[in-house]
Amino acid sequence: MSLSLSMSAADVVVADGGVELARYVFVPTTPQVEAPKPYLEPIRTRAGRRVTLFRPWDHVWHAGIAWSLPVVDDENFWGGPTYLRDRGYVQLPNDGAQVHRAVVDAGVQEGVARFEHALEWITAGGRRLFEERRSLGIRLLDEASWALVFQTAMTNATDAPISIGSPTTRGRDNAGYGGLFWRGPRSFTDGRLVTLDGGGSGSAVRGQRHEWVGFVGRHDVVDATSLVLMVDDARNPRHPPQWFARSEEFACLNPAPFFSAELAVAPGETVRFRYAVGIADAGIDAAGGLADTLRGLL
Repeated sequence: MSLSLSMSAADVVVADGGVELARYVFVPTTPQVEAPKPYLEPIRTRAGRRVTLFRPWDHVWHAGIAWSLPVVDDENFWGGPTYLRDRGYVQLPNDGAQVHRAVVDAGVQEGVARFEHALEWITAGGRRLFEERRSLGIRLLDEASWALVFQTAMTNATDAPISIGSPTTRGRDNAGYGGLFWRGPRSFTDGRLVTLDGGGSGSAVRGQRHEWVGFVGRHDVVDATSLVLMVDDARNPRHPPQWFARSEEFACLNPAPFFSAELAVAPGETVRFRYAVGIADAGIDAAGGLADTLRGLL
């Protein structure tokens, strides 16, 4: 099979023959309180098995795979309430939006489906904080797997430094989420995380530093497993990152560069991040080989 790409005014779809592998919604219609942001959902394996969840009842601001930041100075580009030291989570009028401005490139060339666009990060009060250039590249790896390369370049568009952090940097222990965040299906709850050093539950891996982490979950109905694996580019700030992960409550995975320390971006400075994500009809045994393949794409 070969990849195809189709685009509307609001989204772009990459398909593998009759299987829609990924839909990237770059003009979201989610409410302001959910910090509207582009997202990839649904995402499916080559066998057509869905490995993402959209607007789950427990955290309606979770959306498949999305680049989400809960602490940008005192603004929230994650969605929902903001964590405040000594007060806990409080709903504030500070949920901003990542606003699509222009498509830069879209098409399939040499077996890679590419989409690139320009965005602006706008606070709830209407201030522009960042100008962003974001690109996605999707390619088939083998009969059982495919890869997404996600990269972003965010430029501080203000005249003051901007600090990017997490609830942990604001006082909540072991809650350093923020960055490229994947939320898995309900059936993946109690799945297993795998790393180069072993693995286990989300609570066992959360906060550890790894170049890559995978999540193996089981599907209802078809009695099959899928593997979602994320690799951090060695050139990313704070590499290898700490990871935010859960499996007991629900399935999620997130290389979190701002887990325990905030990153200050100077006026006019550009901060860049790049990741490779593998989606496979596979189990734990395939994780190491998939990670090696993905590393070669970065």
